[in-house]
Amino acid sequence: MKLNKLFIAGAMAAVFMMNISCADDYKDLNQDPANVTKTMPEGLMTAAINTFQPTDYLVWFYNVQYFTRWDQMGTPGGGFSDDFTGMAESGGQGSQYINTLKYRNRIQNYINETGEVENNGYLAATGIMTIYLGIFDTDMYGAIPYTEACHYDDKGILTPKYETVPELYDIWITELNEFIKMLQADNLSGVSRQDAAYGCNWAKWAKLANSLKLKIAVRLYNNEPQKALAIATEAASNSAGLITDVDDGFRFAKATAYASGDADYVYGTGNGLSTIYATENVFKFMLDSKDPRIRFIYAKNSFNSKVVQSFIDNGKWDKLPRSVKANVVLDDEGNFKEWGGMGEPWVRYTALPVQYAPKVSHDAGTLPDEDFEEYWNPGTRYQIQMGDNQRSYNPWSYYSEEMRRGRVDFQLPTAMTANEDGSIDMHVIQDTDDNPLYQMYLGAGEVNLYMAEFALLNGGSFGGKTAEAWYEAGVRASVQEFDALARDNKIPYYGTNYGYDVNDKPIDLKEGEIEDMLATANVKLTGSQADKLEKVYLQLLIHFSEQCDDQFVTARRSGYPKVGSSLLPFVKFPNIELSAIPRRFVIGEPVVTDIMYDIKKAAYEVQGFKTLGTNSQGSQYNKGNAPLNTERVWQDKNAPQWGTPK
Repeated sequence: MKLNKLFIAGAMAAVFMMNISCADDYKDLNQDPANVTKTMPEGLMTAAINTFQPTDYLVWFYNVQYFTRWDQMGTPGGGFSDDFTGMAESGGQGSQYINTLKYRNRIQNYINETGEVENNGYLAATGIMTIYLGIFDTDMYGAIPYTEACHYDDKGILTPKYETVPELYDIWITELNEFIKMLQADNLSGVSRQDAAYGCNWAKWAKLANSLKLKIAVRLYNNEPQKALAIATEAASNSAGLITDVDDGFRFAKATAYASGDADYVYGTGNGLSTIYATENVFKFMLDSKDPRIRFIYAKNSFNSKVVQSFIDNGKWDKLPRSVKANVVLDDEGNFKEWGGMGEPWVRYTALPVQYAPKVSHDAGTLPDEDFEEYWNPGTRYQIQMGDNQRSYNPWSYYSEEMRRGRVDFQLPTAMTANEDGSIDMHVIQDTDDNPLYQMYLGAGEVNLYMAEFALLNGGSFGGKTAEAWYEAGVRASVQEFDALARDNKIPYYGTNYGYDVNDKPIDLKEGEIEDMLATANVKLTGSQADKLEKVYLQLLIHFSEQCDDQFVTARRSGYPKVGSSLLPFVKFPNIELSAIPRRFVIGEPVVTDIMYDIKKAAYEVQGFKTLGTNSQGSQYNKGNAPLNTERVWQDKNAPQWGTPK
């Protein structure tokens, strides 16, 4: 059976042993697998790639609801109400780095014992992934054990010390520079089939290491701006180069096929994910910008022209979503004629308000009936009944699930029709293929936009280019990267309209669209420095739609979206103060039987985390200065309040 380059090593084991036999000529052959004792560094790197996952199932099931609720880049199902600041225990973050650190340490021990420095490429690659995950974990939880972690086997350490975030940033910058030197050495081993990311192209791994410095530098800036600029300056001049071209991005599928084992490596999680709807503010900004990424990040709503006509035929024109009706052109007989507005596919992207009244306010008589039906009663409003058959339609766009997992069955929205014999034709059209999941972890869009940010903070130029040059390259690369992700993940409507509705259009990127987008007033880098910075941050926020942690961190560190912005405003809630909105996740109270109890308590005290185990649930924290807003992680100490950039 076909195996991809990942599973050739990953499915075998990360160790291989050499059996000492009295027949030396045959010592490498016909070995009993039970006697395997020699570590394979390339296999350990493969195992690390297997487990590398900053956006795992739990992030998209739990964390994303809080990230998008707090930074207002999405609307979780159920909308915003009095529980805007509420949260439960989150998942999928805080200790992801352990999954790769254990393999990095094993490779290091092997090289120390054997002196085989030709395996340093595998060590460096695994270390780079560990630092990436360390940044991800500390974003929401602060200090972690690092230098002493995963050292029980070789050093007997059961209670590793915690390092603070500034200490970790220093350690990681030093390590990244060491890894770059390793990767630039001659005669490194490289079994390309073991590396699903870069095929053991060590020069590209070095670019990734160098680019990760920018991820650290932007997090440092609010506390130590000169140090952040120095790190970014060094990275810009480093011989390793930066990921400024789309082809160098850290974007890959872990596997394209498998013979046995966990299919999650190929397709991503088989579990359902939380539904996050688009917000009207984000969509207005993207549509005004003619941003093609709206088609790759979000799903079309269910209201194609045939479904619209079905509502007309069944006397439910008034029940269509208001945002759909606004773009329908009717003929003289009241039937669907054509799409107005921006036309297909743009008109199929509809969103929810950032805030809409909770259902209970309708029961109290303060929510208009029209709003109640639009947002809280879609089950009957957006449903067609024909005899014993019924079909419901989704009125709003949500984050495309096929960009997060490859085992999603898509059913085209179709209209039911009555046959001459009285039977109902349901017109079922499905795509049930499972597709390998491609994910983007760090690409040229992100790096170029970071450089544009530093250029603006540095007076207008940086790293030999103007802010405008970096910015345009970043926007262009971001659109191209999302187009590639949509194509590789075979999301609905990419490359096809399914042959059902002649008015349906595929969503593929078209020639000239990026230039059209860059020319819009929303996107073109003009105005004051503050105006330009806002545009850079808004582009970063959209670029991070597939990396909800980075999206949240960008909003947290920048103060954008901004209250009162004419581009993409942050909505102030009438009953919730900005200082009530959390800025990190809950940290549980350690139990006294935990052998790390004293170490954890001391680490939390150093960081100023006095309120442990608090879910910040409900309106008791809506009055401002809530613990999860005021007791911040170190990198957030001097950042602006939500919606109020400096």
